[in-house]
Amino acid sequence: MHVRDLPLPDPVVAHYESAGIGDLYPPQAEAVDAGVCEGRNVVTAIPTASGKTFVAELAMLTAGGPALYIVPLRALAREKYESFAELPGVEVGISTGDFDSAGEGLADYDVVVATSEKVDSAIRNGATWIDDLACVVVDEIHLLGAEGRGPTLEVTLSNLRRRTPGVQLVGLSATVANPGEVADWLDAELVESDWRPVDLRTGVYAEGTVAFDDGSDLTVEVPTDTPDDPETAATAELVAEAVDAGGQALSFVRSRNEAEQLAARLAEDDYPGAPEVADALRALDPTDTGERLADCVASGVAFHHAGLRSDHRRLVETAFRDRKLTALAATPTLAAGVNVPARRVVVRDQQRYTGSGMEWLPVLEVHQMCGRAGRPHLDPYGEAVLVADADSRDEVTERYVGADPEAVESKLTGEQALRTHVLSTVASGFADSESEMLELLSATFYAHQTPSADLSGEVKAAIGDLVRMELLHAGDGLSATDIGSQVSRQYLAPESGARIVSGLRTVAGMERVTSLTVLELVCDTPDVHDGYLGNQERAALYQFAREHADEFTKPMGGSDDFEGWLRAVKTARVIDEWLAGEPADRLVERYRIAPGDLESRLERVEWLLGAADALAGVLDIDVPKLTAVRAQVAADGESTDLDSGGANDSGSGESATDEAESATDRDATTGEGDTPAED
Repeated sequence: MHVRDLPLPDPVVAHYESAGIGDLYPPQAEAVDAGVCEGRNVVTAIPTASGKTFVAELAMLTAGGPALYIVPLRALAREKYESFAELPGVEVGISTGDFDSAGEGLADYDVVVATSEKVDSAIRNGATWIDDLACVVVDEIHLLGAEGRGPTLEVTLSNLRRRTPGVQLVGLSATVANPGEVADWLDAELVESDWRPVDLRTGVYAEGTVAFDDGSDLTVEVPTDTPDDPETAATAELVAEAVDAGGQALSFVRSRNEAEQLAARLAEDDYPGAPEVADALRALDPTDTGERLADCVASGVAFHHAGLRSDHRRLVETAFRDRKLTALAATPTLAAGVNVPARRVVVRDQQRYTGSGMEWLPVLEVHQMCGRAGRPHLDPYGEAVLVADADSRDEVTERYVGADPEAVESKLTGEQALRTHVLSTVASGFADSESEMLELLSATFYAHQTPSADLSGEVKAAIGDLVRMELLHAGDGLSATDIGSQVSRQYLAPESGARIVSGLRTVAGMERVTSLTVLELVCDTPDVHDGYLGNQERAALYQFAREHADEFTKPMGGSDDFEGWLRAVKTARVIDEWLAGEPADRLVERYRIAPGDLESRLERVEWLLGAADALAGVLDIDVPKLTAVRAQVAADGESTDLDSGGANDSGSGESATDEAESATDRDATTGEGDTPAED
């Protein structure tokens, strides 16, 4: 099937042909046969690099009305925005923030790229542009099964189907075990294929040999007289071999520290450097992390994790795509995010620290890493190698090579998720009784998967919790309180809203209210992701808290989670010092946080200060210091060398990777993890 055979305007056809796209890949042709250009619902479950984005563009270009492209991450939103903006005659908008806004200006665009959280918040705030949509594309739709953002995506799709019953739905998925179940829920045709434009072979390395799934072997001469551990030595040799053959290499490790250490090791080899990229990185950030990254890049190598500032990550991603970098060491979250393919992918670590111990990575996650191997039109083949040893080789092979990925399973019934979406549904006017709530939930993916399940007990419990939090009225029917309506509009988790309300009432009776007061108020909420406290740091923070006890909304020992409260105090202290003019590089060094951590905390706190200000208005509590600190954070965020990007690009429910990365980037030795900001 040819592009010229499709119902596309001539300028669009010329655009594709000028980019070398004249014939459709087999899965793309199957999507056309399934009716993607005729307004039919379609779910594609095909490997990475097999043309999912083109299928999405076909749907949006032929929909006959505005289109919405939903992504899980801000970084992915930016990438897709830039790609769609190249389509001739198409006006593209992007929205990943302003969670207290309906975003009515988005109605002016042909295509809107947005995170699922932004779409959810727009619905909560009464967005009318939603009603005019002709097509909705959901990228990474298998994330319905993700713990953090899965329920938000599920409820958002349910609400979209109810608001716009004739809208075309197109789901783009990696290969999962049950794509038919997702397609059935959406009343969609399923396009499922294992076809790839570049052949991929996957193998397991152990004891000097890679055994590939096509039956072939590769001998790898790994030196033994090296200070490297065996896995790192093998990874370095696998990278060097791929580079010598004219390709690039992408290596995955379990944590930030491991990514930086591996990149430093790879930089010792004689690869072509990228001095102009290194100079650009140094100009952005004077911190030690930025310097280490620039030093590696000067030697043609980079590392990538959520501890980097967002603009650092973008520079690294672009430089690698442009082949200015030879090798990249990354944490697993890169596999599920932006498009960064390579000739060879090396998965050095297949386990990560989860807080209680080391656990194997999900099969889907490893398959997504492996799927990065092989760049169409540039690489003649792709190779993915999982590094093991003699003892683990058979288990790694059985677990990942040729194994089926996990099924997508709804996570809607988690307590926090259910409370959040019960509140938003009532506050948005979609349900005013328990029976109506249950009827709406019957249209969710959870109900589709478990049609005999009775959610009445869980819903009743969620309603009871929300009533106790003063967010709902329950009597003859259900209605949101003024506080509950504001919590929903501000896109707060109900628990965060309740804590902020309690803190504001405490502030109203305090004699001394400082910037530290209002920062502790918003940092001690579930919507601020915690960092790590070492033993010495814990003692110092305890002393700091004692010295400033009269400035906090909670007394010493007044929290059920004292350790969590101390972490909140740490975040408040860091931002308070930043507002007082302390340079970012000193804060990063002093408090053992990475530049990306500081950036994401500033974004989150700015958003929460705005939400607290709005709640203070509902409560008729005047907190001048809250308004002043909010204004200062916003102003300083725009002028500082840390690009805060706007707090409202963060939101509740976004739990893993640009930036939804907290679990996957966690350090296996210290327990220090990443904090999501995003998207």
